[in-house]
Amino acid sequence: MAPGALAAASLMLVIPASAASNTAGAPGIGDPYYPAYGNGGYDVSHYDLRLKYQPATDELEGTTTLLAKTTQDLSRFNLDFLLDVSEVRVNGAKASFATSGEHELEITPKKPLAKGTDVTVVVRYRGVPSSKEAYGFNAWLRTPDGGVAAGEPEGAWWWFPSNDHPRDKATFDVSVQVPNGTQFISNGTLQSTSSRAGWTRYNWRSNKPQATYLATFAAGKFDVTTGTSESGIPVINAYSKELGDTAGAARASIERTGEVADWLAEHFGPYPYNALGGYVPNTPGVGYALETQTRPFYSPRQFASGSNVSVVVHELAHQWYGDDVSVKDWKDIWINEGFARYAQWLWSEHEGEGTAQEIADYVYASRAADDPFWTVKPGDPGPENQFHIAVYDRGALTLQALRNEIGDEAFFAILKGWPQKFAHGNASVADFQRYAEEVSGKPLAALFDTWLFQPSKPAAPAAREASIARSSVAPAQPKSWKKIAATNGVHDHGAERGKHHEDEHAHEHGE
Repeated sequence: MAPGALAAASLMLVIPASAASNTAGAPGIGDPYYPAYGNGGYDVSHYDLRLKYQPATDELEGTTTLLAKTTQDLSRFNLDFLLDVSEVRVNGAKASFATSGEHELEITPKKPLAKGTDVTVVVRYRGVPSSKEAYGFNAWLRTPDGGVAAGEPEGAWWWFPSNDHPRDKATFDVSVQVPNGTQFISNGTLQSTSSRAGWTRYNWRSNKPQATYLATFAAGKFDVTTGTSESGIPVINAYSKELGDTAGAARASIERTGEVADWLAEHFGPYPYNALGGYVPNTPGVGYALETQTRPFYSPRQFASGSNVSVVVHELAHQWYGDDVSVKDWKDIWINEGFARYAQWLWSEHEGEGTAQEIADYVYASRAADDPFWTVKPGDPGPENQFHIAVYDRGALTLQALRNEIGDEAFFAILKGWPQKFAHGNASVADFQRYAEEVSGKPLAALFDTWLFQPSKPAAPAAREASIARSSVAPAQPKSWKKIAATNGVHDHGAERGKHHEDEHAHEHGE
């Protein structure tokens, strides 16, 4: 060793090892589609939100407390957030903070945090969510009587600081104060309400791990109904008082939530949560629905043509496929959408409006080989096609091909076993293929490659092998198709990023 190097080496020994290894947490969790979403260096176990919201001005203020554990020696870490922060404390001590990028809140604690440390982070803030943009859009839904947060793959930034990626799930306590006469709806169970000096506080609790995009905020004037499913799960539904002509159709659909959840449990295994419901706020310009955990968001437009139980089936199926088992990365979206769409096919069969096989034959036959639909790969569609109709319809077609290949016994064993194997966790398309092979005892790589990963229509021999569209006669349109297609339209956002804000590009397919 040269003398200079020796001197440098002895100098290094003076620096405490921990200080040398403290580094900033990554500004993203490592998702290939959304590199800046989520953060590195810590894992959140619980969010406690205590907020006050004024519908007249859309002003939100309050405090979010995060309980987390560090996964590395941390000098600094990020949260995903857009509102105006006045104070941050880490383990009781004031921390310095700054903003960077489109939605990053950078926090530097007074003292570095060692790996494996329990950390309490308190963020005090206020702001007007409808005034904040990131990447050129605003995912907050301003309504005439309040505001709603329900967006995918992002929605949390507009109302609470978080590690915003499905890979970091946590339990939630959401307590929001609104003026008397306004209601506040969120996920899980309503623990209590209290009124004082013209304001009412609603306290909601989600006691099972929940992804941040599945947390929902809905303040407005609602009619609330309560009940219990036949299986004993409490149901809370909420309908804007301004639904007008769609009010009856919305209720005729969503009031069947308990029945639908019990029916889905026959296929997917026990319902994974202790609460059920749905809500329809006054968002007529919005076309999508979203599987916000335990209490899906539905837009009034879902019910413009009458009752739509099929969309309720879709969003409730997500409670198992998407909420209980969430994506590892956003490229795994097929595990959410292909299965929720397939649940609609099974419901069609249950209602006597066309079997899953008939719908699969129709989807395959009704789109020519040169239809751009077939160029989207549901197993890895790319961020621009994450909610493309092919992820839904071609995704469900893959499941019918799988069912025909391995037989009903193995197929339905997989549908039930998967949510239990990965309960309250995350999984990938590759995990699903491995699990399907394990349960069925068959090699399935070629089948998944053909139906999920090839940017082309599976050729006639492959379709025949999977027992899809075996007849040369074009199949008739199944009776349920228009209802299912109504869900297609509201999910097809073209070039839009995800399920949020006015999706004016929505249009129906297959009519």
